[in-house]
Amino acid sequence: MIKSLKKMIVFGTAIAMSAGMLAGCGSSKGGDSASVELNDAGTYPIVKDGTIDMTMFTMSMPNVEDFATNDFTKYMEEKTGIHMSFVTGGRDDWEEKLNMILQSDDYPDIIFGVSPNIAKYGVKEGIFIPLDDYLTEENVPNYLKVMGDYDLGVTRETDGKIYSMANINDCYHCKYARKMWVNTYLLDQIGCEIPTTTEEFMDVCTKFLEYKPDGIAVAGAQEGWFSRMQDWLMGAYTFVPTKSETFNVRDYIALDSDTNKVVSVATSDAYKEGLKFINELYKKGAIYDGDFTQTGEQMKTLVNQADEPVLFFTSGTISDAIDSASNNELYRHYSCMAPIEGPDGTKIAWTMPNYGVSSGAVCITDNCKNVEAALRWVDTFYSETGDLCSQYGADEGTDWVLNPEGKVGLNGEPALYEVLNVYSAEAQNHDWQDVGIRVAPEAYRLGQAVDADVDPYAPEGLERLLFDATEELYEPYGASSNIINLNELKVTDEESTEVSTIAVEIEKIIEENSVAFMTGAKDIDAEWDSYLNTMDKAGLSTLLDVYQTAYDRANK
Repeated sequence: MIKSLKKMIVFGTAIAMSAGMLAGCGSSKGGDSASVELNDAGTYPIVKDGTIDMTMFTMSMPNVEDFATNDFTKYMEEKTGIHMSFVTGGRDDWEEKLNMILQSDDYPDIIFGVSPNIAKYGVKEGIFIPLDDYLTEENVPNYLKVMGDYDLGVTRETDGKIYSMANINDCYHCKYARKMWVNTYLLDQIGCEIPTTTEEFMDVCTKFLEYKPDGIAVAGAQEGWFSRMQDWLMGAYTFVPTKSETFNVRDYIALDSDTNKVVSVATSDAYKEGLKFINELYKKGAIYDGDFTQTGEQMKTLVNQADEPVLFFTSGTISDAIDSASNNELYRHYSCMAPIEGPDGTKIAWTMPNYGVSSGAVCITDNCKNVEAALRWVDTFYSETGDLCSQYGADEGTDWVLNPEGKVGLNGEPALYEVLNVYSAEAQNHDWQDVGIRVAPEAYRLGQAVDADVDPYAPEGLERLLFDATEELYEPYGASSNIINLNELKVTDEESTEVSTIAVEIEKIIEENSVAFMTGAKDIDAEWDSYLNTMDKAGLSTLLDVYQTAYDRANK
């Protein structure tokens, strides 16, 4: 195994952060974990006698208070006999923290729910171990059952080996998650309908600012789940991809499905026209300066001010911005709206082909002394009730029930389960909610019980609200563009090394120039060619070539 040398000064912070948690990594009460006897496959606890101590890196979220004391964490320890300690990184810095930790020798047993760089830390350096020989009915029966409906090949790397388990979140409303929400109460005050075109959108923003000069016509955030307002507005001009599934940067590389060629959206004439439209909104005062820098939490604070200053905001779910339980009056003031139509008739809803399954959800490191035990612990999440327990709590009958009598799911079929402990964006310590991995095939997602007459604006009506908005307003426009998102592509570490710096630089050039064009800090007509030349010099063609090579390799 090739490992990076320790750099104690550079990585001292990360090592110090995790040293207490990682001490004794993989040890067990009463002996070395490698020699601990396990119970038969599919039975609990996993450990026959005693407790194994393991460590895990995962991402923290504002609505989960403390993994160490969380009720679901305690449930997992009691059920499995494995005590888990946690090292975490936030939504904005987990990758940096994980990379720092992996460049020491003192890293956790399990990397959970964060999609790390497997080409580097698995294929090349061997820190993540190949799992092919461990993915057996004895170790992961639940995982193999669930993946029977999908392609295990999605987790296979360029060397032909599997270094990770899959995340399965075949979520209908997530397939069209780039959504805009509008305050219809404020629309009524200014005598306007929900806009359907760029021209109407401009007019509504103008009238709103006349009514409320200190208001924010369009709110968004740079970090958050589909909260970038400019990406939604661009749907009236061109398709804007999400952050690259391959390089984890916002490089605006997409696929032309007509030609099977990778393209740069951010160099297109359509993208330029979209920037001009947003600049017009900005000049009218409709775009808040903070939209280009603020976090989702900061946007949430704006939206929830008592005087309701925000007319439009972007978010994959309204619940990320407003809590339906604690602020239901404001929650009811907002409705989801369809994509708006541009001057040439373009009207695009973001979507992702082959959405629902991705690699990198779980990796096991070579520090793990009992891989079988670790995988059986993970396999619990892939069981019939594993996702329910992690998302909503492990108290059957209190947090959820299976096969509720007389209830139907979102799809109109007999319900598979009913959630009693409804989702909340507020901090809690009962379950993990959206942290970690999801094991939610489409039938499971659509099988959640929803009363036929459920109030979509009640806390228990969120899934109905999102389903209806998606079906009525977004799915009809999901196939309206030949420019589409690229699925995750497997690249070699050499390919990644060749373009990783380029990709970061391309992202920086696009983001900085796009904001400058949108705000008018740069004249888009006068400086567009200079922007394109800067992209060329930064190596855009090389980046496109690597994407194309990886795409052709995967589709040969």
